[in-house]
Amino acid sequence: MGLTNKVPEKDVQQTFNNIASNYDKLNLIMSLGTHQKWRRQATAKIDSHPNQILDLCCGTADWTIMLAKRYPHAQIIGMDFSQEMLKIAQQKVGKSEVKNITLKIGDAMQLSYDDNSFDAVTIGFGLRNVPDASQVLAEIYRVLKPGGQLVCLEAFKVETPIIKFGWKVYFDQLMPLMGKLFAKSPKEYKYLDDSVNKFVSIKYLAKIMQDIGFKNIEIDNLMFKAAAIHSAEK
Repeated sequence: MGLTNKVPEKDVQQTFNNIASNYDKLNLIMSLGTHQKWRRQATAKIDSHPNQILDLCCGTADWTIMLAKRYPHAQIIGMDFSQEMLKIAQQKVGKSEVKNITLKIGDAMQLSYDDNSFDAVTIGFGLRNVPDASQVLAEIYRVLKPGGQLVCLEAFKVETPIIKFGWKVYFDQLMPLMGKLFAKSPKEYKYLDDSVNKFVSIKYLAKIMQDIGFKNIEIDNLMFKAAAIHSAEK
C-alpha cells in the first residue's frame, strides 16, 4: 500500500517538537479525559509476563511509565523521534521514580534492534503519524519474539452518522480554540485533526496486521469507535 501519512516526516517531527510542552493538555482535551483509561485497557491486553518491552512513539512517556509500574521486573524502552517530547518524558520518568525505563530517540520506520528482541511492543497514538504504517508494523513484527505481542492504541475517524456529526462539531470548534491558546502556529493543531481523519479505518488496520503475518488479532473499540485497541501476536 502507499503512504498512510503524506505529510513529510520532518514536518511531523517539527510539529511534535513545537507542541511538546502542551501535548499532555491536548491529549486530555482530544480524548475527553479518557486517554489514561484507554492506556490501562490497552496494557491489560498484554497477557504474558514480558521481560523486554518496546514502547514506540512514546511521546511524553505516559504509557511507558504505566508499563514500567505494571511490570517492574521488565526492561522498558521508550522510543520517539521528537527530542522535545523526550525531554519532557525524561522529566516525568524522573518524577515517577521508576528505575526500569530507558528513553531513546529513534525512527519507528527503521528500528535499530535485532530480530526477535522483544516480548511486547506497544504504540499509542503514534501509528497514524508515521509515513507508512505497514512498514512500521512490519518492523514491529520483525523485532518481536515468536509469540510476542503487539498492542496498538490509536484514534480513528468516526463513521457512525450521529456521533460523526457531534465529533466534527467538537473538533471544528475546539481545534481553532486550542490553536489560539497553545499554538505557535494553528496549523500544528490542524495537523492533529487531519492525521486522524486521513488515517486508515479500524478494519483496514487489522487487515494490514493480518497481511504482515500477525495472528490472533483482536479489536476493542473505544468511545463509539473514535479510538480502538488492536492487539495481536507474532
